[in-house]
Amino acid sequence: MAREKSEDKPDVASLSFEQALGELENIVGALEGGQTALDQSIELYARGEELKKRCEALLKAAEARIEKIKLSADGKPKGVEPLDVDE
Repeated sequence: MAREKSEDKPDVASLSFEQALGELENIVGALEGGQTALDQSIELYARGEELKKRCEALLKAAEARIEKIKLSADGKPKGVEPLDVDE
């Protein structure tokens, strides 16, 4: 595997959820494969931590925008309310 420096990669804050998750999955695969040098493994781990935080932040923002449908006593929709999100 060619060594890719973190400065060659896009800023984590600019990545979509799908991009961040895809890169995180690649990092996990590389680290689990055990074929990376120690210094590269440390760089990959640090990048993975940033990507994980980005994914968590994007998921939390998405959850905050989701609403659930409120039902009346007869079971018919009567409006929406914020989704209860466990923290």
